[in-house]
Amino acid sequence: MQVYIAFLRGINVGGHKKVPMAKLRETLSCAGLHDVKTYIQSGNIVFKSKIASVNELEQLIQKSIADGFGFTVPVLVKLTKEVASILADNPFTASKYLESNQVYFILLFNIPPEEQVLSFESMKYPNEEFKILNNCVYLLCKNGYGKARLNNHSIERKLNVSATARNYRTMQKLVELATNKPSS
Repeated sequence: MQVYIAFLRGINVGGHKKVPMAKLRETLSCAGLHDVKTYIQSGNIVFKSKIASVNELEQLIQKSIADGFGFTVPVLVKLTKEVASILADNPFTASKYLESNQVYFILLFNIPPEEQVLSFESMKYPNEEFKILNNCVYLLCKNGYGKARLNNHSIERKLNVSATARNYRTMQKLVELATNKPSS
């Protein structure tokens, strides 16, 4: 069985789409996923499955949530090694950024069109830096993500793709849960 990490977009934020994690784990286990673990309340799931198709897993999780909770949630599934690679490719590695929770990963559901990327890369934001690699926007928010002009919503709009944001600590913890290895 392969170990996967799923990211749900837009749950348990802003007072809507409430999903209790215990019920989510139970729902996904009943749908055939194995060793389902969740991390914090914002829709981070580590699980095992014999299903090799990421698209099939995304559809299975999305349908299970729709059936169990009554609403549709965008779902992004990645192999553990893909998430580990995204984490390893992070260009903002200074400990002062990582320790003060200034590094974010905007995970893109699709690779954006090249013309959108070129236009986006020409933009500048005070106290914010970013780098796009394939299906991730690495974001450094020197004044914190809550004050950033460049956030998940604005990136979705500018790149014309769906996305979901996670901070460095969350990404690190998900890889740790998936590999059963404590972070260093």
